[in-house]
Amino acid sequence: MRGHRDEQLSLGTDTAGSGRVPAAFNNLVGLKPTRGLVSTRGVVPACRSLDCVSVFALSCADALAVLDVLEGFDEEDPYSRSGSAQVFGPQRFRFAVPRADQLEFFGDEQYARLYAGAVRRLEQLGGLRVEVDLTPFLQAQELLYGGPWVAERLAQLEDFLEAHAEAFHPVTRQVVESGRGFSAADAFRGAYRLAALRRESEAIWKAADFMLVPGAPTIYTLAELEANPIEYNSRLGLYTNFVNLLDLAGITVPAGFRKDGLPFGVTLVGPAFTDRALAAIGARLHEASCEKVGATPWPVPPARVEPGGAPSTVQVAVVGAHLTGMPLNWQLTERGARLVRAARTAPDYRLYALADAVPPKPGLLRMEDGHGSCIEVEVWEMPLAGFGTFVAEIPPPLGMGSLTLENGETVKGFICEPYALRGCQDISALGGWRAYTRAAAAQEAK
Repeated sequence: MRGHRDEQLSLGTDTAGSGRVPAAFNNLVGLKPTRGLVSTRGVVPACRSLDCVSVFALSCADALAVLDVLEGFDEEDPYSRSGSAQVFGPQRFRFAVPRADQLEFFGDEQYARLYAGAVRRLEQLGGLRVEVDLTPFLQAQELLYGGPWVAERLAQLEDFLEAHAEAFHPVTRQVVESGRGFSAADAFRGAYRLAALRRESEAIWKAADFMLVPGAPTIYTLAELEANPIEYNSRLGLYTNFVNLLDLAGITVPAGFRKDGLPFGVTLVGPAFTDRALAAIGARLHEASCEKVGATPWPVPPARVEPGGAPSTVQVAVVGAHLTGMPLNWQLTERGARLVRAARTAPDYRLYALADAVPPKPGLLRMEDGHGSCIEVEVWEMPLAGFGTFVAEIPPPLGMGSLTLENGETVKGFICEPYALRGCQDISALGGWRAYTRAAAAQEAK
């Protein structure tokens, strides 16, 4: 496996923040969808009424691509649901931030500065900052481990706990067994309290489209967590524990690094079904905040996520007659495509001069054994509305597929059926079609 970007995806679960906090700590995007948007049938439950399947990805676009596959109503999951996507931004938007006296970083001044920097970048991207009272959110998050929802964890695990108590980590067992201290009356009182807090928190969405909070207030070593696991884990969930309780969507995006190299992330939180709108703004913030994705050398991709769902444009790598100045370039420009950059493919391809092609064209072939070369291409961005007619004009033996670039990014691009390359001249050593046409012109002039 070469480790290309299209292979770097993972699923997790997120009840209190288990998808968002690790993402913040690892320079990753962590998407926690609206509750019920993705079926949890078959997932080992923690709090079944709150559990969500989450996505870890290198970019917001990648995370949404996974959500597009996962999303769907499941009749066999009683908590599954669907709803209309809520849209705002991404060019002009209002975002809430907690009052300064409510921001807590537990002494981590670098995380505090990184958060302030993320707020400034959102303002530079067109956002209007609105300071809000975080009290209803903080009071709601206290219910997750200090209220009857702990008893829901016990309800899910009680039979296994009684049969295999020794299989539990002592801290996990302590948390789960604390659920025995809540009565049915406590459960109703907790539900009433949460309903009141949810109604109170809704006022914020009248003033702002979403809220920006730290992904976590600080980061601890494993030794520190093992020494004080309950308190420190509670601290790490300060800005995440309330999200599922209040039926909110959330996406964590990278937002910089401490001086010691440890990542920092921020979470965009919004009402249910704002998942894609949050991702659209999160993609812009990610691009403005970081140079590389994850622990890779690959650059953060351009923010092309649209708030209503899929991207409105598609990037296409051209390798021959569609290059700038070449005879078929007009097929791109007449569809409103724009040149994004010059690039090279991953070293997995070979380029051939097709016989009898009019106008002259090359054929690009990916080598199964990896014995290829880096081939020069141009990456163009085309409105999605024109992509279908563009592909329809491609004559055989050429077609449209997915190309992997030298930096690991995957884009659409021209490919050739192998049968047509038998007996054709391999021009890979020249590095690209332009070099070949120059060499051919020079040879003809002689």
